[in-house]
Amino acid sequence: MRQTIKDLSPYLREEYPFSSHFVSQKFARESSCNQHYLDEGSGPVIVLLHGNPTWSFYYRNLVIHLSSLGFRCIVPDHVGCGLSDKPENYPYTLERRISDVEHLLDHLGVTHYSLVVHDWGGAIGMGLAGNNPDKISRIAILNSGAFRSKHIPFRIALLRIPILGKILIRGFNTFSGMAINMATTIPLAPVIKKGLLFPYQSWGDRVAIWNFVKDIPMRSTHPSYQCLKKVEMNLVKLSDKPIGLFWGEQDFCFNENFLKQWVQFFPNAKLNRYNKAGHYVLEDAQKEIIPDIGNFFQQNT
Repeated sequence: MRQTIKDLSPYLREEYPFSSHFVSQKFARESSCNQHYLDEGSGPVIVLLHGNPTWSFYYRNLVIHLSSLGFRCIVPDHVGCGLSDKPENYPYTLERRISDVEHLLDHLGVTHYSLVVHDWGGAIGMGLAGNNPDKISRIAILNSGAFRSKHIPFRIALLRIPILGKILIRGFNTFSGMAINMATTIPLAPVIKKGLLFPYQSWGDRVAIWNFVKDIPMRSTHPSYQCLKKVEMNLVKLSDKPIGLFWGEQDFCFNENFLKQWVQFFPNAKLNRYNKAGHYVLEDAQKEIIPDIGNFFQQNT
């Protein structure tokens, strides 16, 4: 059964005070599922794309801030994540993730927008932007990647082992459970931990988390390798866009190597470092990074 906003406890509703919206995503033959998204505020559109194993809850404070500044924030939960449906037979690939966001924006009639990307949202968002450079205004890049890399932490590589990884992630919620403790330098409050874990309470709920891990293309023979290569090749189309890098320096996964690659692609990007923040940089550096991102989008709006 799909979780809904009504299932959130009053304490979580205080942290996530938004309304739900859904769009139908068709896949395979005569199959479809409902994708959940937030649509908050009015004004220039900013699309915020989360990674694995988070959901739109991760952006909650940034959405409140940006919408108060006069922006319209569209925040999808990728299929299988958050409050979206979690079908077993959905094609959980990078290419499909990109097309889902394109379909959502077409459905909403959005023709110009900015982006905030984090984790897997980097590859998804930059894939979207590379396909539609004329629609892009500004891009805020948090700890993420959108290019081929040989770097992968041992603890994540271990979870890619087919049988072992599937049991640990889907059976024991190892990936999400590990993230809420290892992706921050400042311990999360219990209510925030519950919020991040809320959509992933059972084997069926964790289908996308496992498939995101499987979809990391480390070799040229991987099904998503060519898609990621295309995303990387298209980054040049975005070189004239205003780009901000907002980077947690204590990230065990998307570390300094990834930041250096981003700077190589976008040498003119505005770089903001948060030296005590980890992978969940919006949690660790909340008081600094949220106003910084707001200021970035207010420039030349």
